[in-house]
Amino acid sequence: MRNRELALQAATALLAEPGATLTVEAIAARAGLGAATVVRAFGGKDALLDAAVAGLLEPVVQRARDLLTQHAPEQALRTFLTELIAFQAAHHALSDQLDDRNLPTTTALRADLVQAVEQMIVGARRDGAIRTDLDPALTTVLIGQTAYAIARSQPVSQELADAFITVLMDGLRPQPSSRPPRGGS
Repeated sequence: MRNRELALQAATALLAEPGATLTVEAIAARAGLGAATVVRAFGGKDALLDAAVAGLLEPVVQRARDLLTQHAPEQALRTFLTELIAFQAAHHALSDQLDDRNLPTTTALRADLVQAVEQMIVGARRDGAIRTDLDPALTTVLIGQTAYAIARSQPVSQELADAFITVLMDGLRPQPSSRPPRGGS
């Protein structure tokens, strides 16, 4: 059990380092273990990475759920975006290193995260705080991709993150009707 924890801590640390090599050998060296020990502890590199990434994502997903119960949907979304950008800035190398891997727990957590953001968007639409002419799934992708792009701009300043959130949220507000009032001249 100790070897498993050491390998998991090493993988998590390497995931936070942009450009770090994510090989079993690199993880084993960081953990002070042999490569065979790491493989035995997890059954393979993908299982180890899945556990490491899931450990990083679980609190993010839980935070999104908590915000949904603690705040109005628009405020939950605004707060979550601030925190998501900070998380993505700290861990932006994750996506680059995990492409084409079989990571079932991570995939499930990502789906849970998307669902939580969609719930924020649907709630904000229902409250009249977000426009209804954009599909919630499309809005979720727009938010996620834009937040990811902001997080990858290094270094991420709080000023940039705040400006992004302000512009995005302003753009998502319901638009005034451009049609002339009925019955008018």
